[in-house]
Amino acid sequence: MPDPSSSKTKPTLLERMSAMLLRAPDDRDQLLQLLRQSQERDLLDSEAMSMIEGVLQMTEVCARDIMVPRSQIDAIDITWSAAEVVPFAIRTAHSRFPVVEDGRDNVVGILHAKDLLRLYAEKDVSIRDLLRPAHFVPETLRLNTLLRDFRLSRKHLAIVVDEYGGVAGLITIENVLEQIVGEIEDEFDQGDDSDNIVQIDDGLNGPRFRVNALTGVAQFNQALGTRFDDDAFDTAGGMVTERLGRVPQRGERIEIDRLAIEVIRGDARSIHSLLIELLPDDQAPR
Repeated sequence: MPDPSSSKTKPTLLERMSAMLLRAPDDRDQLLQLLRQSQERDLLDSEAMSMIEGVLQMTEVCARDIMVPRSQIDAIDITWSAAEVVPFAIRTAHSRFPVVEDGRDNVVGILHAKDLLRLYAEKDVSIRDLLRPAHFVPETLRLNTLLRDFRLSRKHLAIVVDEYGGVAGLITIENVLEQIVGEIEDEFDQGDDSDNIVQIDDGLNGPRFRVNALTGVAQFNQALGTRFDDDAFDTAGGMVTERLGRVPQRGERIEIDRLAIEVIRGDARSIHSLLIELLPDDQAPR
């Protein structure tokens, strides 16, 4: 007689994942461990695992960590004429622009590029007439809360302000979603090396930088004043991977010389972005 057990169907993917997750984890680290075990058993692919890690990390990352810094904001002055605004909008290729008056700390509204057509289609229309209300958020706002804020307000861009009300930077819904799905590029992205290393703020010990993991070691050394061997590895991400001897996980931290390095975006195969803080000499690992 045939073995009755052989006639049983194999458990479905959902049933197998449920069985693993029914072992209720006590904290987030245990949850991630269960999910990584699921990935090792081919229940999750690397892309899905990367997105799950990104969602979980959103509660730890705040607006100032991923915002476009104040110095790099392409803002329009309310006093500009159409002859000045239109070429600027074409050159920078953004869909929305902060509009300022009497300095960068006074954002009076947001200008949509598509609204610029009204300057030519309607008479007696000024830049001020085209403005939409600006949305302001504190630099300490967590990304999960910010994403919900974007959805409820139906805004795609927010001005990030510091504790004194000054403009610290700018953040878009695309910046937030990239923490989950990875880099979102379009036909206007030029891959400018100037965006590889961006100073975002001062941490507890020194300046902090957001660094593209593909940044060349030579550029990395020049920007941060380090002396890493560019013959040993080509990129900043490669340097971290080589030091650990493996691909680090998202959220993992390591100290190398005078640098405290955290992986803020990556997947099972590679690192995408790093958060780097310069340590004082007396705190650097020896």
